[in-house]
Amino acid sequence: MKLPARVKMVEVGPRDGLQNESDIVPAAAKIDLIDRLSGTGLSVIEAGAFVSPKWVPQMADSGEVLAGIARETGVRYPVLVPNMKGYEAARAAGARDIAVFGAASETFTQRNINCSIAESLARFAPVAEAAARDGVAMRGYVSCVLGCPYEGGIEPRASARVAARLFEMGCGEISLGDTIGTGTPAKAQTMIQAVAAEVPIERLAVHFHDTYGQALANILACLELGVSIVDSSVAGLGGCPYAKGASGNAASEDVLYMLDGLGIETGVDLDKLTAAGRMICATLGRAPASNVARVMAAKDAPTCRARSGN
Repeated sequence: MKLPARVKMVEVGPRDGLQNESDIVPAAAKIDLIDRLSGTGLSVIEAGAFVSPKWVPQMADSGEVLAGIARETGVRYPVLVPNMKGYEAARAAGARDIAVFGAASETFTQRNINCSIAESLARFAPVAEAAARDGVAMRGYVSCVLGCPYEGGIEPRASARVAARLFEMGCGEISLGDTIGTGTPAKAQTMIQAVAAEVPIERLAVHFHDTYGQALANILACLELGVSIVDSSVAGLGGCPYAKGASGNAASEDVLYMLDGLGIETGVDLDKLTAAGRMICATLGRAPASNVARVMAAKDAPTCRARSGN
């Protein structure tokens, strides 16, 4: 089994992890989280999204967040933009990296943004042109690469077509998302092989949800094929909106623990990462969804000894 010597971890907690929270998370808490994550050794931290506040109210303060964070040298802070309006707002707020979001499912695309896959990609064309003109790095997301809440399983060729189009438009990196978390290692490898026939594998990232507890296994399966970029969310922030009660993103602490155990370099400090997760979970009023974070918290907790005697 040949694994990459180094993996780039892309932290998506402040955006993908928080965007579905029912209660608004204060901008100050988001800024604190991002600043703490900046000190862990992470080189990429999603900082927000310039989308309609009507549809994603948690991201309405992304401009305030970008203005408030202490940018660390060598750390990138990409933001999601859906169109030129979002791009212009992001640039006005000082964004230097952006991401656009497509899907491999026609039904998912129609239900979410009321257009076809082809039409959704066409909307990104002016954004791609502007980014190239302005020297702004652009990342592409493809959701539903293994399964769709409406269509079920997705053919690997469908994921490959969308990824190839985003790559042609200028996305320097393509993140492949198992949005509903139904993937398994063999299916993940088949999908990666199909996409890698269209996009260089060093440009591919994986973004697995842990709905069925398969995220780490899927990540490892993709690493075996040469993937070296992994998306994850601190404390396992985020849920799957299409599976009630299901867990969401792979927890960054768990991913890092696995990578450390495999001898793969990341440059990320596990203790600092776990501390950042504890902070935001305290704000949210719940425990981290990360297994590693739970174990570390239990180790730190005071213990009570039963006294012997009469």
